[in-house]
Amino acid sequence: MGLPSKEVWELETNKLPELKDGEVLIEQYYISLDPAMRGWMNDSKSYIEPMAIGDVMRAGSIGKVVRVKNHAKYKVGDCLTGWGGVQQFVATNGDNWHKVDTTLVPMPLYLSILGMPGMTAYFGILEVGKIKPKDTVLISGSAGAVGSVVGQIAKIKGCTVIGIAGGKEKCAYLVDELGFDAAIDYKSEELYAAVKEKCPKGIDVFFDNVGGEVLDVALANLRMHARVVICGAISQYNNEEKMVGPSNYLSLLVHRATMQGMLVMDYANKFPIAAKEMGLWLMQGKLKSQEAIFTGIENFQETFLRLFDGNKKGKLILKIKE
Repeated sequence: MGLPSKEVWELETNKLPELKDGEVLIEQYYISLDPAMRGWMNDSKSYIEPMAIGDVMRAGSIGKVVRVKNHAKYKVGDCLTGWGGVQQFVATNGDNWHKVDTTLVPMPLYLSILGMPGMTAYFGILEVGKIKPKDTVLISGSAGAVGSVVGQIAKIKGCTVIGIAGGKEKCAYLVDELGFDAAIDYKSEELYAAVKEKCPKGIDVFFDNVGGEVLDVALANLRMHARVVICGAISQYNNEEKMVGPSNYLSLLVHRATMQGMLVMDYANKFPIAAKEMGLWLMQGKLKSQEAIFTGIENFQETFLRLFDGNKKGKLILKIKE
């Protein structure tokens, strides 16, 4: 394991494929870079098949149809989002691709707040976290694509929201721009003491994107009947040794709490409902989105590593070319 080096990927130049009947050719404009991509590279059992050597790097994407061969649903000029991978063009029969309207919002938002990160936040905090007004909600990785939206939704629903992030700038962003009630800088504060101070009555919902020590600290500060949402464990994805798990899980027993993992695709049939509500919140100014966009497919590896060094705010996106 460990951080992937440049040698893991190879940038190739190939001829455009000849379309078969019922296919479209999509020119991709933006690629979504997500922590889950690191897990897909491991040859181990997971919720999705691992990638094989020689595969195009799996990733969500958005682009426009530039060629069509007898397709019943899509035409040239349609903007589609799906799983196109890290490549400039993709030929597809259109299955699992969705047409979006870029006159309403720009393309990148369909990979962020109106895409998988936004859907993950929406269903993770509402359906798994089951938040209620006046709940105290603690979020790790809270300046990231998912965590930042989780916190905003929790505020909309009347909760007290505390975010954990790295650095003064990110913590100020959470409080001053996104409306969090407080933020904890894990780089400069002693985590246990800070959580105890910011959540004096304990935590009703912990939304975890980080795992490791942060999860342990949260478990030690649960309230009765708390809910722990396991969305990710980015602190563990590049471990070269055994993954670190919670040592004080018996807190779940003591506080009659629940800890549940969530995968956004389990809620795919409800995506239109979430998109409609979050789109309304966006128009009302209740919800904000920030994208960290870097350019050039040739810069994929160094941009991808920003997921793990904290050198970005909001949703990380790669723009294929200028």
